[in-house]
Amino acid sequence: MNKAATAMPALALSDAAEPTRVRWRIFLLMLLLISINYIDRASISVAMPLIGKDFDIGPATQGILLSSFFWTYAFMQIPGGMLADRFGPRKTIVGATIGWGLFQAIASVCTGWVGLAATRLGLGAAEAPIYPAGGKLNGIWMTQTERGRGATLLDGGAPLGSALGALVISGLIAWFGSWRIAFIVAGVGTMFAGWLAWRVIRDHPRQHPAVNDAEAEYIESAHAADAALEPDTSRGTLIQFLGYRSVWGMFFGWMFFNTLFYGLLTWMPNYLAAVHGFNIKEMGGAVFIMFFAGFIGELVGGWIADKWISAGARQGRVLRTLFGIASILATIAIFSVSEVKNPIAVVALLSATLFFLRWCGVFWAIPSIIGTRKRVGFLGGFMNLGGNFAGIGVPIIVGLIVQNTGSYFYALMMFTGAGIGLLITSTMLIDYDKKIPI
Repeated sequence: MNKAATAMPALALSDAAEPTRVRWRIFLLMLLLISINYIDRASISVAMPLIGKDFDIGPATQGILLSSFFWTYAFMQIPGGMLADRFGPRKTIVGATIGWGLFQAIASVCTGWVGLAATRLGLGAAEAPIYPAGGKLNGIWMTQTERGRGATLLDGGAPLGSALGALVISGLIAWFGSWRIAFIVAGVGTMFAGWLAWRVIRDHPRQHPAVNDAEAEYIESAHAADAALEPDTSRGTLIQFLGYRSVWGMFFGWMFFNTLFYGLLTWMPNYLAAVHGFNIKEMGGAVFIMFFAGFIGELVGGWIADKWISAGARQGRVLRTLFGIASILATIAIFSVSEVKNPIAVVALLSATLFFLRWCGVFWAIPSIIGTRKRVGFLGGFMNLGGNFAGIGVPIIVGLIVQNTGSYFYALMMFTGAGIGLLITSTMLIDYDKKIPI
């Protein structure tokens, strides 16, 4: 039995009222926001054939445009997490959502690729705080036995938005006959989502008008148990985090995770077309199936983690087992892609890869598990910094591999190696049962 569970006092909930479930409403909204996040970041990929013609730019310049988002997105992760710690997740999430919606809309009036790249840099910087702030929300609103599902609702927008992004943006372009109008519509819709976030999200359950006393007491009782186990953090600096193995395990684990995920997100459409002869329609359907499988896997992973912990299993054992199984099966599936020639079997294997890989969306519970409450945003930002180093490097590395070898084989072997790295870091380097005393 995990210590937090045994330390939790019996909940004295009112007999007159069942606890409300506002926390789940908030995390369903976070699922929507992260989905929009991925739709907006993918919009330029969908529109690139039209943008390339309008601006008369070749593949090399297009590659710069496609990767520019990650430059600011990666390096704003820690500042974004610190903003969430300083100003609270509500203001941070709302400001980020309105900000990236504005940059998405501004992109529509650009007359050259340099200006468009500038809007992508702005988009990356504005989107950066959303995940660290969401991780902080998980620590504020969810109990020990709910953080797995909270984390996977938070991160589930990545595969869901990836699945829907091509359909939404291409549909808008087809409807309006213009990528510029499509970007305006997407940007305005995102800013509306920011207004919705202001209406729904609060920094504490007691601040939310829809939360009754029973729900607030339920959350507070669970957090009191957490607080009783937290070490004294009156001393210590942020730089001291770098001396802890768990922090580096989290950093590199998320980097290996995103090496595989971003590799599939950026290069699998080209792989399916070049190696297996998929046309645009077949490729779009295959990508939707693959990433929707990832979304289902995300929800399944969170459900398994929470149910197992609720049954009394130790938190560390649950997460090591879950991550171990997921990384092994995802690694086997992606390796098998290199050995299979049948297109349907390839799509099935890629779908299996994403299904099991996305179990590791529970990683977004780690900042609130190993960090004290005031440091969750920083830890989430540091973890996502590692993940987005992969976002910067993987598209370029895979392109160089394919260009120089004329084959995707070594790229698939790199993805296989990333799966092995995820297995090692998530099962051997992170202590899930011990708070970092800073």
